[in-house]
Amino acid sequence: MSYDEHGIAEALSALPPAPAAWVRAAQELPLLRRVLDEIVVRIEQDDEFRRRVVADLETALQAEGYDPDPALVEALRHRLAAE
Repeated sequence: MSYDEHGIAEALSALPPAPAAWVRAAQELPLLRRVLDEIVVRIEQDDEFRRRVVADLETALQAEGYDPDPALVEALRHRLAAE
């Protein structure tokens, strides 16, 4: 099979559609990253917020108006553990 634009288009069209959960996750990912970056900056700049996040992440997020969505909480825990 050729790997020009036409060949790639044919190969892609032969694939089954992506699962709905994958599509939804791909749509939500940019917003999740923006919110995650915003929270990390706040944690770095605001000692009181950092203290509350370390003590109780979900409660600190709710108190600041963030939705403590499980994906956000997990991503935030992972990001903070890496730093």
